[in-house]
Amino acid sequence: WATRELSITFVYLWADGIHFNVRMDEAHHCVLVVIGATADGKKELLAIQDGYRESEQSWKELLLDLKHRGLSVDPKLAVGDGALGFWKALPQVFGSTRGQRCWVHKTANVLNKLPKANQPKAKSALHQIWMADTKHAAHKALDAFVSTYAAKYPKATACLAKDRNALLAFYDFPAEHWVHIRTTNPIESTFATVRHRTVKTRGCVSRESMLSMVFKLAVVAEQRWRRLKGAERVGEVLRGVVFRDGMNEEEHARAA
Repeated sequence: WATRELSITFVYLWADGIHFNVRMDEAHHCVLVVIGATADGKKELLAIQDGYRESEQSWKELLLDLKHRGLSVDPKLAVGDGALGFWKALPQVFGSTRGQRCWVHKTANVLNKLPKANQPKAKSALHQIWMADTKHAAHKALDAFVSTYAAKYPKATACLAKDRNALLAFYDFPAEHWVHIRTTNPIESTFATVRHRTVKTRGCVSRESMLSMVFKLAVVAEQRWRRLKGAERVGEVLRGVVFRDGMNEEEHARAA
């Protein structure tokens, strides 16, 4: 499975490094996972490899392996959390692939830099950013958040503002796909089940046995994955149709 040909085109990638609460025979290792969306909107498990602390080199090796096995056309968008290793490696392998930061991870990171008493209101304000109908409205909501919290909590607002463009990249893709590409949920939801199984694991686990267990559980979960909403629009994305606020030019003209 890990050496199979990948000679089809993938429009989106989701990438994440999964850490498990078990002792492994090699410290600092995690499992790197990549899921892709095909031209017909089907989600497919592309890679499961172990990596050293989600390092740039580990991610680069994984992405190069995907390319050497046939993934020759750069995906249009890659979705991931704030792990710097992945974002440093991505342009070295897929130079034209845009990046979208996961809103679930970013929200958690920002809230962690605020007092607990402020978190419910701040979470609601963050929600207004990524649920805005247009990129312009999202920028305004983000600016409002920064203005509200910057004076007392500059670390929280800096954490948000530094990834502004990557957080709002999804607006340049079909609105039907936003629910899929704003977060790394395809990976998170799958591996929540895997984590539940590994919690029961006792003793030290070898690298090989961990990868084998994760792979088998993920393959079972893959059978329940649903196609992208608006799968018929994937072809437009692959052809390079320009989208603005989730609509192509013709739809924008009608809306205007």
